[in-house]
Amino acid sequence: MKLTHQPRVALVTGAGRGIGKAIAEALAADGHTVLCVSKNPSSCGGVADAITAAGGKAKAYPVDVADPAAVAQACEAILKEFETVDILVNNAGITKDGLLIRMSDEDWGDVISTNLSSAFYWVKGLVRPMTRKRWGRIVNIGSVVGRIGNPGQANYAAAKAGMHGLTMSLAREFASRNITANTVAPGFITTDMTDKLTDEQKDVIKKTVPLQRFGTTNDIAALVDFLVSENAGYITGQVFSVDGGMAM
Repeated sequence: MKLTHQPRVALVTGAGRGIGKAIAEALAADGHTVLCVSKNPSSCGGVADAITAAGGKAKAYPVDVADPAAVAQACEAILKEFETVDILVNNAGITKDGLLIRMSDEDWGDVISTNLSSAFYWVKGLVRPMTRKRWGRIVNIGSVVGRIGNPGQANYAAAKAGMHGLTMSLAREFASRNITANTVAPGFITTDMTDKLTDEQKDVIKKTVPLQRFGTTNDIAALVDFLVSENAGYITGQVFSVDGGMAM
């Protein structure tokens, strides 16, 4: 089955590297205008420049997604220029791992703000034009950790579990406006974050994965690409695991 894409405006948070970068590139390859958001101007700018150099359409927006005022200001500027964002991918995330008994309030709050609250800020700022247009796709990037938990990641697991709950509520609230909302929950994916692990740590992790390997960023981008296509209009409120079988 060939995916059907009508060129639209897509916004991807955390687009400067890893999974977000792969998603931005995949959407641009389908003809969408991609708005690349990250806190670091050089990272989102580099991705947008690369997409443009390859013949696509992209623009960079350096925004601290954990800052509600900054997100609101960015949304206002984006809607003034583009009128509507049809596809919203909430991918931005950080980790500040540590056992709960030693976890600081700051480390808890920073992860919740960046990984969960940011999705609320972007949806709230961009969804009204979607409702008027009666078409929209929201994809939240969760995690296998949000489904099964992980020692030392209480903050991250709570944020990603919250993303799943947010997705299901959005799906119910906006279904009448033909806006779908789904979660993609990656497992261990080869990125610069996992590159920091030692070979021994990687071997231990792989033993917990039935497929016995890490996934790739393209594995995630391919599913997002499907969920935002015209073909996926009857799919909403779902959590899709891309984790090599960890959460089955």
